Amino acid sequence: MWEHCRKSIFGQPASTTIFLRVCIFLSCTLLVLLWKMASVEIAEEIRSIFPGTEELIVQYLSGYLVDDAGEEEDVLQVANDILDSLGMNRPDDVKRLMARLRDLLAEQLSARARNSSRPKLMKLDKVMDMSKVGAMSNTIGLGEGVDLESINKGKASRVDVKKLEKQEAKLKAKIEKRARRDLYEGSKLLDQHRKQQNYEEMFMKINPLEAANAAKNKSKDIHLPSIDVNFGSNRILSGASLTLAYGRRYGLIGRNGVGKSTLLKHIAMREVPIPAHITILFVEQEIVGDDTTALDSVLKADVWRDHLLKEEASLNARLATLEKEGDDKRFEDAREEASSRLADVHARLSDMDAESGPSRAATLLAGLGFSEADQSKPTRTFSGGWRMRLALARALFVKPALLLLDEPSNHIDLNALAWLEDYLQTWPGTLLVVSHDRAFLDAVATDIVHQHSGRLDYYKGNFTQFYSTKSERDRNMRKEYETQMDYRKHLQAFIDKWRYNAARASQAQMRIKMLEKLPELEPPEEEEGETFKFPEAEKISPPLLQLSEVTFGYKPENLLLQGINIDVGLDSRIAIVGANGAGKSTLIKLLTAELRPLSGDLNRNGRLRIGYFSQHHVDTLDPAMSPVQFLASKFPGKTEQEYRGHLGNFQISGMTGLQLIGTLSGGQKSRVAFAALSLQNPHILLLDEPTNHLDIEGLDALMAALSTWNGGVIVISHDERFITTVAKELWVCADHVVTKFKGDVQAYKSIIVSNIKARP
Repeated sequence: MWEHCRKSIFGQPASTTIFLRVCIFLSCTLLVLLWKMASVEIAEEIRSIFPGTEELIVQYLSGYLVDDAGEEEDVLQVANDILDSLGMNRPDDVKRLMARLRDLLAEQLSARARNSSRPKLMKLDKVMDMSKVGAMSNTIGLGEGVDLESINKGKASRVDVKKLEKQEAKLKAKIEKRARRDLYEGSKLLDQHRKQQNYEEMFMKINPLEAANAAKNKSKDIHLPSIDVNFGSNRILSGASLTLAYGRRYGLIGRNGVGKSTLLKHIAMREVPIPAHITILFVEQEIVGDDTTALDSVLKADVWRDHLLKEEASLNARLATLEKEGDDKRFEDAREEASSRLADVHARLSDMDAESGPSRAATLLAGLGFSEADQSKPTRTFSGGWRMRLALARALFVKPALLLLDEPSNHIDLNALAWLEDYLQTWPGTLLVVSHDRAFLDAVATDIVHQHSGRLDYYKGNFTQFYSTKSERDRNMRKEYETQMDYRKHLQAFIDKWRYNAARASQAQMRIKMLEKLPELEPPEEEEGETFKFPEAEKISPPLLQLSEVTFGYKPENLLLQGINIDVGLDSRIAIVGANGAGKSTLIKLLTAELRPLSGDLNRNGRLRIGYFSQHHVDTLDPAMSPVQFLASKFPGKTEQEYRGHLGNFQISGMTGLQLIGTLSGGQKSRVAFAALSLQNPHILLLDEPTNHLDIEGLDALMAALSTWNGGVIVISHDERFITTVAKELWVCADHVVTKFKGDVQAYKSIIVSNIKARP
C-alpha cells in the first residue's frame, strides 16, 4: 500500500500532494480504529462462549490475534490451541468460536497472505565488509540492483567489525530474553488449565521420585545469595538474597503489586535454583472438579505414595503369577528380583507413613470443615471456595519440604482458620506464606520476609515483633540521616563563610576536602500511608433495619435460619462469625431484601440507604471499563475529574483510574468497589469478607475509616484484628440461629479448636 502511495504522490503538484497525504493519514487512522474494534469484538466473543475465563487470557488472545502476532505465525492455529486448553471437553464451542474469529479476522488474514508472498530481505549469517566483497551475488538479497561494490570501491571501511559483532551479540541476547518473556507471559499463563489437568505430571517434574533418596543426609536449608526475578518487563527482585532455614515458618509481606505471588511461582517452578532434593508444593489454584471423592482426591495428591502403592499392587500380582510357575531358574530369578523390589517399595511406603494415609486425610478435611458425608462427595459438587480448601488439604497431606501458600485465609471461614493456625504451628518442614492477616502471621510465623524495592529483608519473630523492630530501625535510620545532614550543613556553612577569607581559607579548604570524602547519603524510604474516606451518614430516626422472628430456607423442607431477631441502627458495630454454609451471607441478603423470608418480618426505614459489599464484588465490576467509566455508568452527573478525585479517596490515583478494571490487582478492584459503595451515601454498611484482597496498608486504612464513620456496620470476616478493631459485638451463626457471643474472637477460636480436637 505504501509503495503504491509513494508512486502516486511522486511528481504531483504541491496542493495535490498535500491532499493525498491527508487522505493517506485518515485512511491509516481509520485502519487502526478498525483493528481496535476487531480486538474488542474478539474479546466479547471469547467472554460470551467461555464465560469465567480470566481477563488476562482474554486480553492476551484478542491483542495477539489483531496486532501482536509475528508475520510467520499461523495465528488461527495458535488461537485454536489456546482455545482447546480453555474449552477442555467443549470442542463444538471451540469450533463455533474459531469460525467466528475467521469472519472477524478475514481482512487481516488476507493482508497477511499478501505480505507473505512478497520478496523479503535476506538475513546475512555474519558481518560483511562490503568494500571487499568480490561478487555481486553475495549482496543479491538486498535487491533493487544496487552495485554496492562499485559505490564503495577505493573507500576504506570505517566500521569496527569486532565492535559491531559485540553489539549484534548483545542485540541477539536481548531478543532471546524478550522471547523468553513472551513465553512466560503467554504460554505459561494460558497453560494453567493444562497444569491443573496434569497435576501428577507436574508434581513428578518438579519433585522426581529420585529426590526422596537424594534428600537423605542432605541439608534442606535454602540459601541463594543473589537472585533476579522478572515478570514480563518488570523487575520484581534484583540481586536479592533468598534464605529459608528448614523447619522455620516465614511470612512474606509487602504492598499489593510488589510481586509476592510472582516470587512464589518462580520458586514453585524452580525458576530460581532451589536444590533438586528439596520437594516443593505451591497451593495456588482450586482443583478441577470430577467424580473423584474429596477423600480420594487428597490421597491421590501424594503422587509418590500413589505411585508406590500402584507399583506394590503390580509387584504382588506378578509374584502371585510367578508362584504358579515351576522351579526353573529364570522364574526363580524373576521372583527374587520382584521380591527385592517389593521390599524396597515397602520400605519407602513405611518411611512416608503410607498406611495412615486415609486417617490423616480425613483429619485434615475435618479440620477444614468437611463433614464425613462431604468427604464422600465428588469434587465436582463443591463450589470454588470449597475446592480451594481441598487444594489446601492436599498440600498439607503431601508434607513437602517447602510448602508455599498464597493468602490461604482468603478462602476459609474463621472456624477453619482457627484450626489451620493451630495445625501449622507444628509444621515439620519449611513454610513460606503470603498473607495480609496480622493475627494469622502472629500465630504462625517464626520469621517475616519483607519484600520491597526489589529486595528481601528478614526479621526474626512474628508480625508484631517485625512491626516493632522495623519501626525502631526506621526511626534510627531517620535520626542518623538527619544527624548526617546537620553535620554537612555545618561544614557547608563554615565553607561559605570563610573560603574567601585569607586568614581562614586553609581551614575552609580542609572542610571542603572533608565534605568531599563523606559518603553519598540516600534518604530513608518514606512509608506510604493510605486513607479511605466514607461520606458522613445523615441522621434518620429509628428504627432503621429490623428482622423479627424471621425464618428462611432455600427449600421450605430444609430451613437454614429460624427465629432470627436483629435490630440495626447507626451506632451498630456487629461482626458475624460461623462456619461456611451456616447462613452468614444469607442473613446479609435478608437484610438487603435480596431474599424474602418464609415467615417473620423485615422492617426498614423508607429513607434508609444500604451499602452492600459482596465477597464476590469482582463480579459486579465491568472488566472492560476503567474505574472512572464504571463510576460514571453507575452514578452519572459528575465530571471525569470529580470521579478521579473520589477514586483518590481510596488510593486509586493517577493513571490507575483510567486502566481497564480487568488489568487491576485484587486489592485495587476492592478499592474501586469501596469507591462505588461510598457514592451511595449509605447509612448502614453490610460488608461480606471485605478484607480478602487488601494489603496490610489498605486494611489499616479501611479499619481507620470505619472506626471514625458515623453509620452502622455489620461485617462478616475471618480477620481477627479487623473484627477486634471495627466491631463492638460478636454474633455467632450456627445451628440455624444467630446468637450474641459473650467473649472476644480469641475465646471463640479457642473453643473451635478444642471442639475439633475433641472429635474421635
